[in-house]
Amino acid sequence: MKPFLLTGCILFAALVASAAQIASTTADPSRTTPEKTASLSGKVVETTNTAGYTYLLVDTGSKKSWVAAPALQVKVGDTVAVTGAMPMPNYHSKTLNKDFEVVYFAAGVAINGNQPMAAGQPPGLPKGHPPITSPSAKTAVDLSGIVKAEGGKTVAEIFAAKDSLKGQPAKVRGRVVKYNPNIMGKNWLHIRDGSGGEGSNDLLITTAAEAKIGDKVLVSGTVVVNQDFGSGYKYSVMVENAKVVVE
Repeated sequence: MKPFLLTGCILFAALVASAAQIASTTADPSRTTPEKTASLSGKVVETTNTAGYTYLLVDTGSKKSWVAAPALQVKVGDTVAVTGAMPMPNYHSKTLNKDFEVVYFAAGVAINGNQPMAAGQPPGLPKGHPPITSPSAKTAVDLSGIVKAEGGKTVAEIFAAKDSLKGQPAKVRGRVVKYNPNIMGKNWLHIRDGSGGEGSNDLLITTAAEAKIGDKVLVSGTVVVNQDFGSGYKYSVMVENAKVVVE
């Protein structure tokens, strides 16, 4: 039985979001979208195969978690060690016609103590799932020359005033440093404008609009605070359902 290691590029760090702490011109992994990676191990208690993909229900001893990986030879009772797993909350598999509270898309699965084999980005990633990133992936974006939006706030100001801004509309200009499309029905992007420091310089936006890394964007949306999507995705402040204009 040979396990597989899947790697690839995204933008996030990702998800995720997920990434090592990097310079202020890159995305902050402490507040990534679903790119933040995890590791887990345990015994396989259920397995389901689809075209080119294997879903495993892994009992870690404290909980049972679903893991998805490129098709591999595994059976109930095998012991697995999963690394570089990117959680996808509230995932619906059209192939299985099944809703998952969370699925961990594996970057590496070792079966019964065997070492994972290197492999390229698999063709079987579910539709809409972002490519899996290396935890050390970096994307440098030039943040110079970004002017505060008229009548708006800087990224740092939104963090500083988040409690008073809760539920209120806000406008902010910045550059996209991370972008993940079609997650939970929305596009997720992180923007920075050069303001703030660690923990207050990277703002998560959810939107129906499209953008790419490096775009300068004007964002208008509703400020929400203390969002917890589960699986380690917690945000002290973010802007939801935003209008995003690429400038």
